[in-house]
Amino acid sequence: MAKVTGALLMARSLKQQGVEYMFGVVGFPVQPIAAAAIEVGITYIGMRNEQSASYAAQAVGYMTGRPGACLVVSGPGVVHGLAGLANAKENCWPMILIGGASPTYQNGMGAFQEERQVQIASPFCKYAHAVEHVYRIPFYVEQAVRHSIYGRPGAVYLDMPDDIIQGEIEESEAVVVANIPEPPRSQAPQENIEAALDALEGAENPLVIVGKGMAWSRAEDEVRAFVERTQLPFLASPMGKGVIDDNHPLSVGAARSHALKEADVIFLMGARLNWIMHFGSKPRFKEGVKIIQLDISHEAIGNNQPTAVPLVGDGKAITGQLNQALENRQWFYPGDTAWRSALKEKADANAAQIQPMIDDNSSPTNYYRALKDIREAMTEDTIIIGEGANTMDIGRTQLPNASPRLRLDAGSYGTMGIGMGFAIAAAVVHRDKPVVSVSGDSALGFSGMEIETACRHKLPIKIVVLNNGGIGRGIDEFPKDEQLPAHVLTIAARYDLMMEAFGGKGFYVEDPADLKQALADAKAFDGPALVNVRLHAAAGRKPQQFGWLTT
Repeated sequence: MAKVTGALLMARSLKQQGVEYMFGVVGFPVQPIAAAAIEVGITYIGMRNEQSASYAAQAVGYMTGRPGACLVVSGPGVVHGLAGLANAKENCWPMILIGGASPTYQNGMGAFQEERQVQIASPFCKYAHAVEHVYRIPFYVEQAVRHSIYGRPGAVYLDMPDDIIQGEIEESEAVVVANIPEPPRSQAPQENIEAALDALEGAENPLVIVGKGMAWSRAEDEVRAFVERTQLPFLASPMGKGVIDDNHPLSVGAARSHALKEADVIFLMGARLNWIMHFGSKPRFKEGVKIIQLDISHEAIGNNQPTAVPLVGDGKAITGQLNQALENRQWFYPGDTAWRSALKEKADANAAQIQPMIDDNSSPTNYYRALKDIREAMTEDTIIIGEGANTMDIGRTQLPNASPRLRLDAGSYGTMGIGMGFAIAAAVVHRDKPVVSVSGDSALGFSGMEIETACRHKLPIKIVVLNNGGIGRGIDEFPKDEQLPAHVLTIAARYDLMMEAFGGKGFYVEDPADLKQALADAKAFDGPALVNVRLHAAAGRKPQQFGWLTT
């Protein structure tokens, strides 16, 4: 009978459970796992930093529905990978972190990079366990993958000691496990379905908020049918964008603040009342607003604000129930209400307010003028990665999405540094789609060495750096013989030359009149390209009605 190593059994088990992509930084003791993963047909991408590898793994989970794997060495490697676990936990994205560990027979002896890895990973995980026997590897992989995608998706961790990786057993000794099917699609009680529709039918100022939970559940067809049947105005959360086309006539994203503030009934579809939605609190929301909440998790119901009608279960299944129930109703929201008129008036006013910045051709340029050309250069199937405070926030309003799961950004955890990992994951999973990462210069600095990864693997990622020389904002010139302000970075840094150094194509733009051609040339280049756009140091957003995080 043939023998099998722990490394090969781990790779086979991952492949059996639908894990197709692995990202990592190899070294002792995990090198054999990477080699085995490649042997069994898992796509392995060697990264330059464990944080980026962990971000890539979770982006794969969101885009494909099966967790991506992140492979890291023991001790410091696992600690670096915790960034991804934390981000995946808050974003509710599936990923599996596999950490090497010192041999079990050296536990407690001060072994090389010895660390209590299961304990430190546990707060960021749905499931964390050490593998203590080679023959049980399939059991633990099945448990980890199932936990990552069932219920509210999230991160999991497996600890792989060196002697388990190197250990051998007869193939017949390995635990036999079943292939994990797609998660079950649970439904809501029919009386709650009817109550939700009754509440919407009785609303004067109804609003639908579409979150990334609907993108995760692949509910775009059902959500679109629901909104078009009811004619309800909607807006999307940052990564709920594209579940329904941002340019749909019922979208009120351009009047977001007014819509949230004046709605009397809000249907949360796979979205949460966390900081992104201002906790559902006044003055950002109307006092006493009635909330209908669709969520996969029982524990999420009523978080921060009371829920009038709970719809607990799968987004696709429950929206299907709503659509079926609507067949017995004649109601839809009329098109000539004061609410619709107010939303349109506010959207038009917001558009007029930013138009002068879009039309401003002065040099150095501003965010809105640069994003105008970036938007025009994109196709509807472009995967957009947004990173950096102003770059991401303004980009969410200026770069529309027509389809789901094509927007990846800092998300619920507000993590900077995700950009390159997300872009690499998108390019690996969707080799038929353009991938554009629009990043601030500060944000790019967290993971900029992954430019080498993109060049090494010949991934045709296009990176646009909106470069104002600072965190938030820059400075016109360095003061002489004085301490630099904490937010200041190098003025007009040449990130395009970094791309050139690794074999990609770089472009530097100072005059906005040159941006359109630079973007076209980057798009035409058959490989990674970076367009470095110098912004005015004080470029910023349009004035906001409320301060950030106002409750």
